[in-house]
Amino acid sequence: MTTTPTTSPTLTPTTGTASDYRPLVELDSYTEAQSLVDHLSDNDFPVGQVRIIGTGLHSVEQVTRRVTNGSAALRGAGSGAWFGLLMGLLLGLFLPGAAWLTVLLTAVVLGAVWGALFGFLAHWSTRGKRDFASVKGLEASRYEVQVTAAELAHARRIAQL
Repeated sequence: MTTTPTTSPTLTPTTGTASDYRPLVELDSYTEAQSLVDHLSDNDFPVGQVRIIGTGLHSVEQVTRRVTNGSAALRGAGSGAWFGLLMGLLLGLFLPGAAWLTVLLTAVVLGAVWGALFGFLAHWSTRGKRDFASVKGLEASRYEVQVTAAELAHARRIAQL
């Protein structure tokens, strides 16, 4: 663990400017930083005076599954069915007797059919240029735990640094 000062021009809602913060420790993972803040919290430290700064940001894209024309149509059918259910419920509110059930079922089926069609066409139109689904996120290489200058000594005692 190393301590390195950082500066940031951002404002924080609880304490003022970034210059009010001092580095407590720099860690290799977010889990370690989270554990340290949790330890501070467990020892009645005012955690509103703490922030975790990630440095060395990079984009990470996790591929979650393969997408085919069939799977795109199936997901489209599911989305369309939910939309049809919503429309069927809204339209069914104005119908007397059991007619609302017919409207509801018809809306779900039509929504599923149109959703499947649009899902299939949307994926087919890419011509195989992106046959996978993914989730994108940001990750940091290092994490610095910072504390307000007024609480720095208190945080060091609790964290035993």
